Amino acid sequence: MTVHTSRRHDSAFKHVTGQALYIDDMPEPAGTLHAALILSPVAAGRLRTLDLSAVSTAPDVVAVIGPADIPGQNDVAPVGQNEPLFAVDQVSYAGQPLALVAARTLDAARRAAERATIDIAAAEPVLDIETALARQEYVQAPSTLLRGDPEQALKSAPHKLSAEFTVGGQEHFYLEGQIAFALPGEDGDIVVHSSTQHPTEVQHICARLLGCDFNRITAVVRRLGGGFGGKESNASWVAGAAALAASHTGRPVKLRLPREIDMIATGKRHPFLYRYTVGFDDDGRVLALDAMLAADAGWSLDLTPGVMARALTHTDNAYWIPHFRAVGYACRTNKQSNTAFRGFGGPQGVVVMEDALDRIARRLGRDPDAVRALNFYGGENDETPYGQKVEQNHLSRVWAELRRDAGIEQRRAEIDAFNRTSTVLKRGLGLFPLKFGISFNIPHMNQAGALVHVYTDGSIRLNHGGTEMGQGLFTKVAQVVAEVFKVDIDRIRASATSTAEVPNTSPTAASTGSDLNGWAAYEAANTIKQRMTNFAADHFGVAPGDIAFADGTVRIAKPGSNQVLSFGELVRLCYLGRVSLSSTGYYKTPKIHWDGVAMRGRPFFYYSYGAAAAEVVIDTLTGESRVLRADLVQDCGASLNPAIDLGQIEGAFVQGQGWFTCEELWWDAAGRLRTVGPSTYKIPGSRDAPKVFNVKLLENAPSQEATIFRSKAVGEPPLMLATAVWNALKDAVAAAGDSRIAVRLDAPATPERILAALARVRST
Repeated sequence: MTVHTSRRHDSAFKHVTGQALYIDDMPEPAGTLHAALILSPVAAGRLRTLDLSAVSTAPDVVAVIGPADIPGQNDVAPVGQNEPLFAVDQVSYAGQPLALVAARTLDAARRAAERATIDIAAAEPVLDIETALARQEYVQAPSTLLRGDPEQALKSAPHKLSAEFTVGGQEHFYLEGQIAFALPGEDGDIVVHSSTQHPTEVQHICARLLGCDFNRITAVVRRLGGGFGGKESNASWVAGAAALAASHTGRPVKLRLPREIDMIATGKRHPFLYRYTVGFDDDGRVLALDAMLAADAGWSLDLTPGVMARALTHTDNAYWIPHFRAVGYACRTNKQSNTAFRGFGGPQGVVVMEDALDRIARRLGRDPDAVRALNFYGGENDETPYGQKVEQNHLSRVWAELRRDAGIEQRRAEIDAFNRTSTVLKRGLGLFPLKFGISFNIPHMNQAGALVHVYTDGSIRLNHGGTEMGQGLFTKVAQVVAEVFKVDIDRIRASATSTAEVPNTSPTAASTGSDLNGWAAYEAANTIKQRMTNFAADHFGVAPGDIAFADGTVRIAKPGSNQVLSFGELVRLCYLGRVSLSSTGYYKTPKIHWDGVAMRGRPFFYYSYGAAAAEVVIDTLTGESRVLRADLVQDCGASLNPAIDLGQIEGAFVQGQGWFTCEELWWDAAGRLRTVGPSTYKIPGSRDAPKVFNVKLLENAPSQEATIFRSKAVGEPPLMLATAVWNALKDAVAAAGDSRIAVRLDAPATPERILAALARVRST
């Protein structure tokens, strides 16, 4: 069997030897130009003058391109409209592109860009959520998810409490920065090599800027060096700028953003501010929640509607809340337009109830983890506030296995004993359960296509709409095709994603890459297999049921004897018999539907479940912290590739740990981002990963929905398991008091924030 086995990533050897080709490694045709952006130095104001004369006369400059040079629409909005590629009258954030320069060398382009004379009548920028809320500055109307009567339920609840906290944004920090290489052809055709998660959007944005049909633009992606959501919409405008310059000059143009410019010009994970009131009974059972979730959307809409919708639909997380209201505000600020990031609002949603349950437990003097388990979905309490049933519920199972495998009771006693005698160092233990919905919130995006060719030597070429960004998607989908034909995976070659081969693709996002593209590839391969089977049955005079594919061979069962052909031999017979050996495949996710206005429906095909425990230690003198141990149980259904899934789980957890602990974005009073590289922005390193790191795939839990070979998505859910680290840090801070005091710990929990939380606990 090819699926459900650990197979090496198709580019693993090339990655470690440096042979894997990325866009910046591609040979440059003669006449290639290099581009650089000219950016706004201020966060808000009226653009009075943009003098590019000194730029155009700089050495080796071939073209300077501004908004007046765009033949189509100056709009790169992925949804909605009015997000200009180049600002015209108003600038809305420090780092907003104003123009582009193309030169014969990269250094010449970047030096020339610095010669622009920019005159902006600066205005006071809005730089925080509170100010935007006070001014009612929103990129979209507020959204409300409502069930029952939370106002009345709160009035009658035996206990209630209110709280406020914040979580910050996060830089994607992909290894390969934003890059696009546009090559013009004849009749206005342009091939754009883009480091994108969404080739079709690249095609559309380029065509919109150029005012041409989509069929003039071909977006191609072989691999990208990480995406994490940052190359879903941001990559499209970078590609559009390169295509615009290529069309303008008639020459190949490469636009590669250096790390500093990349961080200054592109969006991040949305920061959130929360205010909530929760009602509960004497046991800690939640009766009602009334929550406000306010997101910093940045200057434009971008993908904020989807992020906010997913945050609201994950505010319940793993817990039954009979009376529920969550109101989402998408606040407009003069910052980069925040965008997709692994989890896509889910991480910002699940933290609400974690904070609430921790506070409830400390108010009542109960074990926070017992209070969590008390509130799990289960039995008759199985419907979410938006009307979807919680089916195939593994919450109790992953929770029980985590507690058993991690030795929670014994370790809790050991940590309590340590804290009683240690005055400077305090340890904390935090657990976290997860229910995460899999599918795009927008139903029409849940579709995929694939193209499979079988050649007469028995080799197979596979193309589909998903992009390979290091997560192993190409390997998994190739495993699916190999399983259909029962051939070795080495006989399958996955080709670069291209809008010329598979059109109208959905982004590789929302953890749906394998779900969607795996099924599409299966359908394409199975169509060919059925043609081959029917031909063989007719050719050998047997029934189709007498044809069996196995181990690279095809067995024809005849009365009294069996004839065995190699897969390649049957392929050649089919070719001679004029059987088509090429097919497209298509898949659309069943059952899902969603009313975005009423906030009701079934937005998710299924749920993924998980649980995590984290042990931390903090230094109460410096505020420094370390994650000592993490134990994870993740539901992957019947995993297509356990080795790749384990890698995804480990990487996602550490990335989530970074969001909760050390990755702090900082803007100065003028609205200029100052954390613009690894010297000022701290991502987790190898020494930050837990010293003891136990990861387990939930066993014997195949998906009961018709997912591809009963597998489940894995890309995003494990990032949220790092919420256990945040819970553990709050537990450690509480240990500096009497452990009965609720802790406000804003994220990221930098040493400064931990010290502030300790001060509040001690003063209380």
